[in-house]
Amino acid sequence: MVAATASATLALLAVAAMLVRAYAARRRRFVGAALARSAATDPDPVVVTDLKGRPCAANPAAGGMADPAERLHGWCVDAAQVVDSLLVEVRRREATTREFWRQDRGMRVSLHSVEGAFGLIVWHFSTLMRGGGRGLDVLGLPVVTREGVQLRLNPAARAAFMGEEAEVLDALEQVLDAGNSGVFALSLPGGRGIQAVSVPSRDGLADIVLLPPHTLPEGGDGSPAPPASVFEEIPVALMQIDAEGRVGGSNRLARQLLGLSAEEAPFFSEVVEGLGRPVPDWLDDARAGRALGRPEVLRATLPQQETFVQIILRRATDQHAEGALVAVISDATELKSLEARFVQSQKMQAIGQLAGGIAHDFNNLLTAISGHCDLLLLNRDRFDPDYNDLLQIHQNANRAAALVRQLLAFSRKQTLKPEVVSLESLLEELTHLLTRLVGERITLALSHDPALTAIRADKRQLEQVIMNLVVNARDAMPMGGTIRIETEALHLLDEHEHGRARLPVGDYALIRVIDQGIGIPADIIDKIFEPFFTTKKIGEGTGLGLSTAYGIVKQMGGYIFAESIEGAGTTFTLYFAAEPAEALTDPLPAPARAEEPAAPPPPADPAPRRGPARPRPSLPPVTVNSAAILLVEDEAPVRAFAARALRLQGYQVFEAQDGEQALDFLRDPALRVDLFVTDVIMPGIDGPGWVAEALEDRPGTPVVFVSGYTEDTLSAAMGRIPGSVFLGKPFSLKDLSAVIARQLVTRDAPERVAGEG
Repeated sequence: MVAATASATLALLAVAAMLVRAYAARRRRFVGAALARSAATDPDPVVVTDLKGRPCAANPAAGGMADPAERLHGWCVDAAQVVDSLLVEVRRREATTREFWRQDRGMRVSLHSVEGAFGLIVWHFSTLMRGGGRGLDVLGLPVVTREGVQLRLNPAARAAFMGEEAEVLDALEQVLDAGNSGVFALSLPGGRGIQAVSVPSRDGLADIVLLPPHTLPEGGDGSPAPPASVFEEIPVALMQIDAEGRVGGSNRLARQLLGLSAEEAPFFSEVVEGLGRPVPDWLDDARAGRALGRPEVLRATLPQQETFVQIILRRATDQHAEGALVAVISDATELKSLEARFVQSQKMQAIGQLAGGIAHDFNNLLTAISGHCDLLLLNRDRFDPDYNDLLQIHQNANRAAALVRQLLAFSRKQTLKPEVVSLESLLEELTHLLTRLVGERITLALSHDPALTAIRADKRQLEQVIMNLVVNARDAMPMGGTIRIETEALHLLDEHEHGRARLPVGDYALIRVIDQGIGIPADIIDKIFEPFFTTKKIGEGTGLGLSTAYGIVKQMGGYIFAESIEGAGTTFTLYFAAEPAEALTDPLPAPARAEEPAAPPPPADPAPRRGPARPRPSLPPVTVNSAAILLVEDEAPVRAFAARALRLQGYQVFEAQDGEQALDFLRDPALRVDLFVTDVIMPGIDGPGWVAEALEDRPGTPVVFVSGYTEDTLSAAMGRIPGSVFLGKPFSLKDLSAVIARQLVTRDAPERVAGEG
């Protein structure tokens, strides 16, 4: 038993490792492409690679050249060796920068690792000119760089003043020679004037930002505003930091971004945080020339909102402000939010994939456990001393199977049966069960929007979602109260962003479950849909209720959101695409289902119950049957149970551990086989593969597919086999016998009947 458990554990770990590796590769491609798209407007080449430097994505400015070694070709002797050394540095320090020069032109390569992206490196390649000036190009404004007596226009400046480059440079030469600095006006031929602002650059020089006239305020007579007003209205957030680290001055945009007033003069370290080292140390490095021009992303210390900013430090050019710095600031909140959204969505996807893989392996184990338990119960009655123990094994195996179904629901891999559903009718019919669930202390109140239309959903699974949410609300109100369930018809005219999700334009049907409970703390509300996350005491919950609801809603194409105020209650809102009114021909379709209706989970007390005897697993009447069955299953315990169960029915059973062995059996033309029972996913050739080959020589042979995966995930492969049916694991002895009997009857019927889902 211990050896079998260890073997199963190793198998689970192997499957988990394989899923994580596959997930990591997909995640790198997905996040890499998304990061490249977010840099689509960056004028510099941006490349995303894995930790080994293999390209994953690039922005348009990269021009299809996504290999870092190719981009560095010509800038260094051995580009491949340089790439390797940069990768070593970024893995050790999370970010690194290196510059390469050829005469007056240079290339700066900046690397940083993306947090939570499973080994992604973002490479930023920027062109440098002697004297600096490149740092402001990313702002998309015209910039002039002064190099000795020569002035150079950046690409944005050349585009803005096409045909007037010489006039602009001449005008700048005159005002700079006259000793102008800070903010000043330029007069171009033809009477046109433009404004310029001097932003400190490295090496003690300055970059000149040329501002479009419409961005500046004017004086009362239409003349350009005084320099102080121009600095105040410049469309770039600027802040001066004195030698002590205090904010010495800032413009309006910087104060808005960082939540400051014009009178405040706090230390810069009180304004931003999150650098990973003390902010004063960073400022000292900048004064020493070690961190100039290198963008850093920090978090603003705003009390009511989370704001991230990207800051580039420059030396101040004011001769009377020794040690002062100028910070060029831009809002990076959307970028960080996008990164967090990617990380969270991929994290949930990874957990879902892992849950699906674990569920498959557990289904195999549970099939063997519950199946052999059924076999043992066949020869025992309630007076047998082992009877109650076997019942406990059987009941707990069923509880484990229910947990596996919840894992499959979270991973969105369960089988759904969508139909047009009236929410009003569904909730009215569910009210009686919900009232029993919430107990006597809690009142259940329903209200419906008269304009509400139907939705397309799996009725049973939607009921499970609502039950989970109501039970969660009940547990949040130990002293009693009211749980309200509301519906609403909503039409979105524009795309709506809710949290990290975007809802497209269209008609929606909403369900709200509102409680008056203790609420959910803000620091954990983003985690409540993760599997096994629970705030309940050990033994009081599995942590799968909300994750199951999340998985079901997402698989049905809907959205689920939670809003909460501590001490006041929580509201869960479900969004589903509304169906046209004419689609609801029957207010509540009731298709035949093989499954039993959902019921509350069994009590947690595992103690044996010594009451009236429970019915033993029953079989169809055992008769000597001449049918021959080929059983193909790679899991030996499952194969042993199924073979023994079928032989007890009187069937002749041939066992094979894989598809190749099954085909070897069938090469004997004298061997009569009346039915194929096969696993779907196996080493080598899979179930549908070997069955399709076998049916070429034995057409019309009925097939039963069994699998720990859900039918939906296998429908494409099984679709090639007409007349086949699916039996999901874990299955009982009774389930197996019933499916076999039906398929053998189908074989003898005049017409083949398609298998059931």
